[in-house]
Amino acid sequence: MDMLWSGWGDPAKAAPLPDSVTGLLRDLLGVKPRDTAPHALEEISVPGPPPAPALDALADAVGGAEHVRTDAETRIRHTRGKSTPDLLKIRAGDAGDAPAAVVLPATHDEVLAVLRVCAEHGLAVVPFGGGTSVVGGLAPERSAFVALDLRRMNALLGIDPVSRTATLQPGLRAPDAEALLAEHGFTLGHFPQSYEWATIGGFAAARSSGQASAGYGRFDEMVLGLTLATPEGTLDTGRAPRSAAGPDLRQLVLGSEGAFGVITSVTVRIRPLPRTRVYEGWRFASFEEGATALRRLAQDGPRPTVLRLSDETETFVGLAQPDAIGSSDAPANPGCTAIAGYEGTEEETARRREEAAAVLRAAGGTYLGAEPGERWAHGRYSAPYLRDALLDAGAFAETLETATFWSRVPELYAAVRTALTQTLAAAGTPPLVMCHISHVYENGASLYFTVVSAQGEDAVTHWAPAKEAANEAVLNAGGTISHHHGVGTDHRDWYLREAGPLGVEALRAVKDRLDPDGVLNPGILLPVD
Repeated sequence: MDMLWSGWGDPAKAAPLPDSVTGLLRDLLGVKPRDTAPHALEEISVPGPPPAPALDALADAVGGAEHVRTDAETRIRHTRGKSTPDLLKIRAGDAGDAPAAVVLPATHDEVLAVLRVCAEHGLAVVPFGGGTSVVGGLAPERSAFVALDLRRMNALLGIDPVSRTATLQPGLRAPDAEALLAEHGFTLGHFPQSYEWATIGGFAAARSSGQASAGYGRFDEMVLGLTLATPEGTLDTGRAPRSAAGPDLRQLVLGSEGAFGVITSVTVRIRPLPRTRVYEGWRFASFEEGATALRRLAQDGPRPTVLRLSDETETFVGLAQPDAIGSSDAPANPGCTAIAGYEGTEEETARRREEAAAVLRAAGGTYLGAEPGERWAHGRYSAPYLRDALLDAGAFAETLETATFWSRVPELYAAVRTALTQTLAAAGTPPLVMCHISHVYENGASLYFTVVSAQGEDAVTHWAPAKEAANEAVLNAGGTISHHHGVGTDHRDWYLREAGPLGVEALRAVKDRLDPDGVLNPGILLPVD
């Protein structure tokens, strides 16, 4: 099943906003219903396909013409990613940067062959897994390119229960990977918000971080080995779990977003399936108080498997039922809600819950019971569907994230909120800005912001200054330009500043060696020469 071309996920799971919520958006933010309906898929035009010689060569590379698709619908479904500007453009009928063709290889050698063909014919290559990028990672700066759809590379290649490792192909979607591992009694433990649609290769290419990262770690921490196909040949990394044999080339590939090569297999650390999962809620009087509590658990333990904290605004929106938001039934001062989740054996889970509860209470937390945690777990993948409903109602909704050291969290939080609020208010679309701490570490944490406002006359243009202001605020306050969404084109200029001139030159040298013709996702991560 393919994802909805003009929105997120499974169309059957989408639902319109209740009238009470649309009324609140109108009264609070000035949101007005849009005047025109989105274009129908069959009404959208795409540029022409590659010349016949290139198509024939691509077909030879992947075992037949049936694995090279040039029909308009397939190409539209592979146009850009799933950021709000991406969706607004495609809903408006803009598919001017659709791929010239969609190519579906089945093996590492076929990927190598496709890269050679594209280099010979001057076609760029964009690896395509689940298509969930929200930072412009699927919109290269080259008019003629092919989308390299990896869905046929979707196998569990091997499992080592003694070492607790598994080797997976890149096109394997996360739910399918979990199902295959569960047959052997294991889990990867990687559950980002994009879980239902994202792929193993995409997790590696973007340095993904799942919602259970406090317990299982980030995806880049799980990766033990990688195979990379490049126009210049194959790069294999990872002979052992750790090594002192020079710099770790795995880390060069992780986060490279298809700019250095195409990941064709990933060997990952796996864990035994947990026997029990428990999620619960805690309340703190303020975001600062809650952040201090999370820091104590992250630094001194015991660390829950899931640990996150919503600020006052996000808590207010999340605690109230949709038909009660803004009414007298909504709590006047909900404080800040934290979610703590525990996975493992029954004995281990009970011990960690008890010890963590003592820390949270000592830090000012009030136990809310299991209901908030279970409600979060039930709806943990639903936010993108809510964004689609907001767009349908005429609102603008977008997210951005960053990370920093604990001592800088308050400054970073305030700086990004101020930048977004002031920029959008100046444009006549005052926003609702929400935030949560989504991932914690011993030394710092990530901040995940959600912004809702009216769309303005031109929603895409209206968002650009706010996004730029937020990016500037992130760097100026000592944050990283991305914690887990990646760089793409949206963050590239700020990533160059974060990496520094010499760092960029080093990455450019790697790019030039592995991809001398510049066919791999041009303009992503690094600018085109």
